[in-house]
Formats: sequence, structure tokens, C-alpha cells
Amino acid sequence: MAAMYTVDASVFLSAFNPREPEHAESQRLLKRMQDDAKPIVVPTLLLPEVAAAIGRGQRDPALACRFARALKQLPHVIWVPLDSVLADQAADLTAQHRLRGSDAVYAAVSARFGSTLVTLDKQQRERLSGVVSTRTPAEALAEW
Repeated sequence: MAAMYTVDASVFLSAFNPREPEHAESQRLLKRMQDDAKPIVVPTLLLPEVAAAIGRGQRDPALACRFARALKQLPHVIWVPLDSVLADQAADLTAQHRLRGSDAVYAAVSARFGSTLVTLDKQQRERLSGVVSTRTPAEALAEW
């Protein structure tokens, strides 16, 4: 079991939406992390990402804002601002591994903290093989 985890937006959004295929596993993992006081290290980028997805998907801007604010209040979450050093690391990862910009930010946070990146993004998992440790929520739960 990793000392710390970086959990990307796909997992938080899956836990939020019961219609998502990995909803149960994502929800169980996040609950387990909170119950066990497991540190979760995430970029501040998580907040606008989840707000955008919920705002677009649910067409409810108030719900999107409430969800993002609720995430910010979670205990055991370490918020990493996107400063110029992290942006440079993410830019390098984007170029070297053909990642989307937001995916590279999560990878840079994971690399900086030596955390396991938990994601539902198959492309991110494949392209970061050998760079950072990646798991799906189900895999992370199985290792618990």
C-alpha cells in the first residue's frame, strides 16, 4: 500500500455520479482513504475540473460549486498549487509522454510526492508506465 495517493478528477467524478461504470469502486476507495486518514495529494486544478464537468453534465452551476467547495473541505487532502515549477514539470511530461495538459499536472504532482496516481484514464495509465505508479480505484482497493 502506497504512503500517499494522487487521485485525479476522473475518480472524484466517478464517485459523484452513480451512472459511471466505476462508481462503486471510486466511492469505496475515497471513503477508505478518508476513514484511514490516508493522505491524498492533488493539484488545485482538481477544483475547476470537477466544477466544469458537473456544471456541464448536470447543467447545475450551483451544484458544481457546492461539490468543489466540499472537496476543498475534505480532511487529509494536500492541495498543491500549480506554480511555475510544477507547470514546467507538467509541460515536460506532456511533451515526453503525449499527455493532455491536465493529466500531466496530476502526473507531475504524483512524481513530486512519490505518490501513486489513481485514475480511470486508460491513456494516462499506459503513457505514464515507468514514470509514476498508477492504479485504478479497484486496483488500489485490492492492494489495501
